[in-house]
Amino acid sequence: MKNIVSLMHMSLDGFVASPKGELDWIKFDDQVFSYIDTFISEADTAFYGPKTFQMMESHWPNVLKDPKATGHQLTHTRWYEKASKIVFSKKQTELDNHSVRLVRENIPDEIRNLKNGPGKNAMIFGSPRLVHSFIQLGLTDEFLIMLNPVILGAGIPMFEGMDSKMNLRLEHSTEFKSGVVGLHYIK
Repeated sequence: MKNIVSLMHMSLDGFVASPKGELDWIKFDDQVFSYIDTFISEADTAFYGPKTFQMMESHWPNVLKDPKATGHQLTHTRWYEKASKIVFSKKQTELDNHSVRLVRENIPDEIRNLKNGPGKNAMIFGSPRLVHSFIQLGLTDEFLIMLNPVILGAGIPMFEGMDSKMNLRLEHSTEFKSGVVGLHYIK
């Protein structure tokens, strides 16, 4: 059975984006990328909210044309090209990319079918509102949280709208030279 893994960068005070949605506070380096790549290699499906998908679609398809692209960027671009991509949105009626599936309703049924199907895990990349919905529906199995050494003071919280406790087990934690700590929790 596939797991649904949420990958999120988070500030020390629990925010995943600043008040206007900026992500310029996230620390990336080769160590962090390599760590995240080990989880991505275990997935063959990417879940996005519409805003995050637009950001990904405007970036990753162009990386192969960039002569300055790094090893991680090239690796992730190749993965992105092959991965099944699903965008979840109740408001959006269509996508410009016809190779991407849009799911607007019956999310729990869609996820159950996907989890019971063949293949590897599915990862939610960023997409905090989607993560909130998945948590409320009890659909997220793992959390990969990249804890950044910054306090934002306000913004979009990692966890919102929960009406009950969720017990998690820390599978492992990894410290990086940049001050980022990778936390892998399993439900």
